[in-house]
Amino acid sequence: MSEVDYSLHAEHVPRPSDAQLMPPLPPQPKSLRETGLERQLVVELIAKAIFSGGKTHLSVLATRLRLSINVLREVLDFMVGEQWAEVAWRGDSEIDVQYQLTGPGKQRAAAFLERCAYVGAAPVTLEAYRAMVARQSWRAQEQRVASDDLAAVLGGAHAGPGMLDLLGAALYAGRPLLLYGPPGSGKSTLALQLGQLLHGLVAVPYAIVVGQDIIQLYDAAQHLPPAPQHVSHARQALERRSTDIRWVLCQRPVIHVGAELDADMLALPYDSSNGCYQAPPHVRANNGMLIVDDLGRQRVSAAEVLTRLMRPLVQGMDLQSLRGGMKISMPFDNALVLATNLPPGDLLDAALLRRIGYKVAVGPLSDSAYRALFRQQCRVAGIAIDELALNHLVQQLHGAEGRPLLACYPSQLLERIVDFAGFAGTAPRLAVATLEQAWNSLFASCDVPVGSLCESIA
Repeated sequence: MSEVDYSLHAEHVPRPSDAQLMPPLPPQPKSLRETGLERQLVVELIAKAIFSGGKTHLSVLATRLRLSINVLREVLDFMVGEQWAEVAWRGDSEIDVQYQLTGPGKQRAAAFLERCAYVGAAPVTLEAYRAMVARQSWRAQEQRVASDDLAAVLGGAHAGPGMLDLLGAALYAGRPLLLYGPPGSGKSTLALQLGQLLHGLVAVPYAIVVGQDIIQLYDAAQHLPPAPQHVSHARQALERRSTDIRWVLCQRPVIHVGAELDADMLALPYDSSNGCYQAPPHVRANNGMLIVDDLGRQRVSAAEVLTRLMRPLVQGMDLQSLRGGMKISMPFDNALVLATNLPPGDLLDAALLRRIGYKVAVGPLSDSAYRALFRQQCRVAGIAIDELALNHLVQQLHGAEGRPLLACYPSQLLERIVDFAGFAGTAPRLAVATLEQAWNSLFASCDVPVGSLCESIA
């Protein structure tokens, strides 16, 4: 199981204050020419939208296709002239109008849907996407991570000797970072916290068009809206000018993949159900961070994974194939973070290890860092801290069994205290007795690293 499970209980730390940095959003296209799209593509999108919705108001089309009224009217006038669409109802204003398809229009729409069932936001061109990724690159000097930001986000939980300097240098240089250490040491949590250090907001398109093919890119689960403290700033920036709403304003993406990663996931998968492509994870991570967790546990070797990602990382572009053999160049602008609980020398040869810019060992926490993390997790769980119980945990439970002070244990122990209290119908409370109950439920008796309990059972 990936360590990312532990991170779900980490205390949220706001992104740095300059997360309000705005990308250069393009202006709203006022004509079909300004969209960069072929008329036939917009005709198909409009026809499919009306076919699936029946009589459709112009404003509804604008919302669904993310195109301006002017662009839609330009194309609809063409469709009316070709007798594929007609005005079904007209109100008092020029934009208060509903459209419906004619018989020939319905036939065409059915054929369009059979070829490609995508009915959604109009795409942007691949050229426009490349230009936007370049403009809002996380490597830009004004986006660089400062030492104060690093210390504020990570605190002292992982601040081993020189660790903050290593992490800061890796992010500053834009080179790949490998986190390695035993399971439960907090590598996944640390990687996700590093993602909070990528400053600024980014514009992400709903979809991209290449020729007649559409690639869906925006994913609401992965491209998160601006943090609450920055929503008003983003809204004001959007209201100050009319912007192209085919782009969504998001936090810099932090995409996490684990043992499920294989070579096919890094290609452009074709979704036959809707007749378009889905962007792979490293493309969805553009202008943000890609975390490859559990390196060495994938169905392909760690060397294959790293080789596949390193060339695009260096070149800033990734060559992808469409059906029929056409090759396209997609931008690649990721902060790449790798995490493994296997010895790096067992995973990769010396040449590949050299290509990884920075290697950081993540091991057991110090006594003070472990206690600080436990207190933090108590605040997250809403449980009052009991210093006597915490002393018992560190000195007796961990000390007696020789169990290392790993970052995963505080949240796991507190989860069990909450579970036992919930079953008993009482409020969760930190005490020696509740800690021991949680400890005994977390570890199997034969998992004790020292002592003779298992020998006596045998």
